[in-house]
Amino acid sequence: MPTDDQRADVQRHRWEVGRRIRAHRLAVGLSQVQLADRIGMDHRTISRAENGRHAISIDIAFRIAEGLGLPSWRLFRDE
Repeated sequence: MPTDDQRADVQRHRWEVGRRIRAHRLAVGLSQVQLADRIGMDHRTISRAENGRHAISIDIAFRIAEGLGLPSWRLFRDE
């Protein structure tokens, strides 16, 4: 079983990825709906990912990064 600290770390990482998705999406001037349409996904998935409420799969992360015109690592690490 994961410890409380481990669960908190996972949640913090989800939030950080979501923050990066939102920042990059806004930087390219896309709404959540526009990004979702661009990558063939429901806009609610984008919303949940940005708010850290949804653990996105690596496949979805790659699709989001591609839709934003970014290398995928940019969603997982600050410059």
